[in-house]
Amino acid sequence: MTDSRPVVDFWFDPACPWAWMTSRWADEVAAHRDVDLRWHVMSLSVLNEGRDLPAHYRALMEESWGPVRVIVAAARDHGDKVIKPLYDAMGTRRHPGGRKDTDAIIAESLAEVGLPAELADVAGTDEVDDLLRASHQQAIDLVGDEVGTPVVSIDGVAYFGPVVTPAPTGQAALDLFDGLVLMTRVPGFYELKRTRTAGPQL
Repeated sequence: MTDSRPVVDFWFDPACPWAWMTSRWADEVAAHRDVDLRWHVMSLSVLNEGRDLPAHYRALMEESWGPVRVIVAAARDHGDKVIKPLYDAMGTRRHPGGRKDTDAIIAESLAEVGLPAELADVAGTDEVDDLLRASHQQAIDLVGDEVGTPVVSIDGVAYFGPVVTPAPTGQAALDLFDGLVLMTRVPGFYELKRTRTAGPQL
């Protein structure tokens, strides 16, 4: 590790349970390391546009537009500082909470964070889609389009992942971060993967 403060950019879709797991790891790292952790949205709905998807996954992609649009609209109107609290509020209800009632999740999350209820109206419109696509494209420009969410960048070098379950805590979380920092310093390193044998342990 160097003495400089790492800039960690984290792109997520609030619908993704794997991004949720990784975000909990990022929180653990930020609690123990001096990192500049910045949160951004990407969209599985945008990523999967035009793809031949199974019917159940296509329905999920249609449902996933709303929450990410609301986060983008909230950041537009109230600054990037609201992205993470709103993500936490939505994600806690959807992932460990196991809820699927998207409209209620959005409304309750806005209220929890102290944001105007009217922001929920954006969920069913394309009002902020240009901003959403621009944020999404920032991640894609770093990693390419054969990826998903999350995308994590450390000092400008980004990868899809890490994909972890359960989210590491304590020294294990810091060890994983240190390993990723070292990995980003290896020119030409692109991929390291194995088959998942467990689902998200929320």
